[in-house]
Amino acid sequence: MKITKDDVEYIAHLSRLEVDDALTEKFADQISRTLKYIDKLKDVDVSGVLPASNIVFTTNVLREDVEKESPGPEVTLSNAPERDDDFYTVPRVVG
Repeated sequence: MKITKDDVEYIAHLSRLEVDDALTEKFADQISRTLKYIDKLKDVDVSGVLPASNIVFTTNVLREDVEKESPGPEVTLSNAPERDDDFYTVPRVVG
């Protein structure tokens, strides 16, 4: 796919970028060569290859959920900088 100078100027306009004439020519050539290289992927035989949503094939190892008794507010609030009875006290963020 050949990218023209007008294409680069249009993309620059959409991106709100200022590109001078020398860079416009350079970018047109670079983008054209990149797209030509990517176009080679059309020739790759992918028959028998399963589609993947992620390139990293990992298995997530999680512990089993075990229901436990809550330790209560005395334990959970023991390190709170400020508290009001059984609640955290935090600075007001809206006026």
